[in-house]
Amino acid sequence: MHARATQPVVSRRLLLAGGVAVTAMGLVSCSDSEAPVDDQGRVRVRFATDWRAQAEHGGFYQALASGAYERRGLNVQIIQGRPDVDVPQLLASGAVELGMGSNSFIPLNLVAEGAPVKAVAAFFQKDPQVLIAHPDPALESIADLAGRPILLADASVTGFWVWLKARYGFTDDQVRTYSSSPAAFLEDPQAVQQGYLTSDPYVIQQAAGFVPRVFLLADEGYPSYAAMVLSPDGFARDNPEALRSFIAASAEGWRDYIRGDPAPADALIKRANPDMTQDVLDQARAALSENDVVDSGDAALYGLGAMTIERWRAFHEVTSQAGVYQTDLRWRDAFTDAFLPGRG
Repeated sequence: MHARATQPVVSRRLLLAGGVAVTAMGLVSCSDSEAPVDDQGRVRVRFATDWRAQAEHGGFYQALASGAYERRGLNVQIIQGRPDVDVPQLLASGAVELGMGSNSFIPLNLVAEGAPVKAVAAFFQKDPQVLIAHPDPALESIADLAGRPILLADASVTGFWVWLKARYGFTDDQVRTYSSSPAAFLEDPQAVQQGYLTSDPYVIQQAAGFVPRVFLLADEGYPSYAAMVLSPDGFARDNPEALRSFIAASAEGWRDYIRGDPAPADALIKRANPDMTQDVLDQARAALSENDVVDSGDAALYGLGAMTIERWRAFHEVTSQAGVYQTDLRWRDAFTDAFLPGRG
């Protein structure tokens, strides 16, 4: 259900050319990177998510439903993603002001391409990427998966697989093609499948009638953030208060969605994505809460959305040592904490 290990690197030319135009709704922009305003003086922000509406976007929908954005002078439209939608391309074309980054590869890919876009907040302290195995008492940790066939999407092979190889000595001859279906996994009791904590274990349990063994990579040191807010440098420069307000309202939304009543967000999610069901939302939110995806790590110390230089350095070190990036990549250009609550 979730093939979001990486996203293609966007052309720098496109990102440099993107700008905001007059729209059919009468929104206007005073410059290429100054956000438009509506007739009530609220700053218009279109925010693109990385997939169809789901619990993994719950905090953003909660902020919209509760009025957290509106109270801060924002007119926010959430544009849900699809399998064929590339969030950096939407930012590049000026189709949206802000976008969602699924993992730490995406900001570093943009830096490698020279694209002027940064991560400005990370609302998942743990990347929900998991490996899923059949129930087996011999499997106590990820290390015990050595030698087993592992079903991976192409994007994952150049993504979190490089960390797994570096950490556990896994080898490429273990890799099998993952086709976004659990069929091959279910047929082979030795097989291991990639997945997303909030969806794939539940799908497998419903289909197979057993509770699979699930290994959350983040719990064994995988340093990627997830559910990041991406901002073009021009938007951040020309709309700093709007960006701070968006992040603060989103933090409020995530806090309420995880700790409070999620019904307002769930209603908007199901309206945007009629295929979504309440049982899927409930189990996904429970997985986020039980695994401390939102409020652990840096968020426990510095507040929701927090990022630290130590985490970004660790991510660059492991990926550059694996040859994904140059060792001299300007990885610090991938993020800024200047717009987080209490900063700036």
